[in-house]
Amino acid sequence: MNPRVVFRVLGLLIAASGIAMLVPLAIALWYGEGEVYVFGGCALAAALGGILLYMPGRGRRVLGLRDGFLIVSLGWLAIALVGALPFYFSSAIPDFTDAYFESMSGFTITGASILSDIEALPRSMLLWRSLIQWMGGMGIVVLSLAILPILGVGGMQLFKAEAPGPTPDRLTPRIKETAKLLWGVYVLISLAEVLALVLAGMGVFDAVCHTFTTMATGGFSTRNTSVGAFHSPAIEWIVIVFMFLAGANFSLHFIALRGKSLKNLLVYFRDDEFRIYLFVVLFSSLVIFASNIRTTSLALDVNLRASFFQVVSILTTTGFGTEDYEKWSSLAVYLLLCLMFIGGCAGSTGGGMKQMRLLILIRHAINELRKLLHPRAVYAIRFNHGPVSQDIVTNILGFFLLMMIVTVFSTFAMTMVGLDLVSAFGSVAATLNNIGPGAGSVGPTDNFGHIPAVGKWVLVFCMLVGRLELYTVLVLFTPEFWRRY
Repeated sequence: MNPRVVFRVLGLLIAASGIAMLVPLAIALWYGEGEVYVFGGCALAAALGGILLYMPGRGRRVLGLRDGFLIVSLGWLAIALVGALPFYFSSAIPDFTDAYFESMSGFTITGASILSDIEALPRSMLLWRSLIQWMGGMGIVVLSLAILPILGVGGMQLFKAEAPGPTPDRLTPRIKETAKLLWGVYVLISLAEVLALVLAGMGVFDAVCHTFTTMATGGFSTRNTSVGAFHSPAIEWIVIVFMFLAGANFSLHFIALRGKSLKNLLVYFRDDEFRIYLFVVLFSSLVIFASNIRTTSLALDVNLRASFFQVVSILTTTGFGTEDYEKWSSLAVYLLLCLMFIGGCAGSTGGGMKQMRLLILIRHAINELRKLLHPRAVYAIRFNHGPVSQDIVTNILGFFLLMMIVTVFSTFAMTMVGLDLVSAFGSVAATLNNIGPGAGSVGPTDNFGHIPAVGKWVLVFCMLVGRLELYTVLVLFTPEFWRRY
């Protein structure tokens, strides 16, 4: 391990987070808000702190695999601390635990909030909540790789730790170029959503904030009742489309946009994961739509739109809302709870288990059933017309087991701090899968402000572990990680 390089990279991340505060600072200046001094002071403190961490020594710059895991885990903890400073030093969130919870929820694109009156916040603070989600959506480490060439050495270790899915796509031979391409696609689609929302009647400020949190699949809104506050079918359908796009693999978006022919759009339907993703959305939405016809008084068009909106919002782990789904049928609520654990596609900004892992697990289970009938047969698991290595299958089985273990123990911890079983499980599912709204007392019309401080720190851990997909954080707790070789 190379502590000197670790601290230098952390310094760069902290300084970059401070520089990002210049955006809400400009908004505070424009609207004459008192948060000018808060953002100015916090930006200066973060920049100076980052420089102090970066300056000592210019020794060996090579990053090892353990360095990458440590940088990513500590990096998210550090930037969440920096992000919490404006909340804490303003009148927005005077309690440090609440401020850190809100910041971690933003950077990990969870969308769980302790705020009960979001609309009371100044515009600069609303923009900061949205901006930290947009930054966290594609990954603060990948952002650094894209804009800070000094991190080119050892970059693949960071990328693997930041995106530890089964097969992280590399669009170019160099990780820095990969990061730039992915961010380019991210920015381009974000601009398209801002334009679409403005044309649909949303104000520019709200359009920018909701685009930031839609593309990040984060779910922070500028309104207390989320997207439903705009009472606009056009806005809701636009958000549905862009949530769906954000939940798909961004490598597919790049390939589709790179071509000059409509035939390039077929790349989506050649991908096994995207096809199952589309099927889950359509099937779940139609089942909930049919269930709501019998159990609610919603008009057919409202029911159809609400069903698609809530399914896409939960599946992509965005967490926006237009209706209180806890008032829907038991079947609808159960299906939405299942979708919380599935998540979007690998290579997307969404959380959860990911469609690719689910698909490979199902195919593995089918092969095990076939082996009962033909014990000597050899069955290969295939994905996108290629065989899946046994190492990847083992990795996914381990991931699934760890997900269940963390869920069980975290739910137990939440019941120990006083939550009922439904609320305890709902809060863990919502934070571990980076969704935001859960069930019970943390449902779509509630917030996390009533949870005791100890419980909030448990959920902060769940948010971090979920965002970095378990292995990256949990490996730090193994003795082998710290052992010298």
